[in-house]
Amino acid sequence: MFTKSEELKDRVEARRHELLSKYNELKADTRKEAGDTRTKLKAKLDEIAEDVKDGYENISDKVKTKLNEWLDRD
Repeated sequence: MFTKSEELKDRVEARRHELLSKYNELKADTRKEAGDTRTKLKAKLDEIAEDVKDGYENISDKVKTKLNEWLDRD
């Protein structure tokens, strides 16, 4: 059975891969709107990487709450 940390990790990693896929698709698009979206996606990917840099077992309750809210919102 999954622990809450493992479940959170799976959910975040799935969403991260989804964002990374969108980001990579937008690389070839030269429109300004695509560039703006790419910038936002990159910022979110960087924020996620920073939040989980020490591993999912070591993140604070505040970060767990933040990640869960982000997953529920997007």
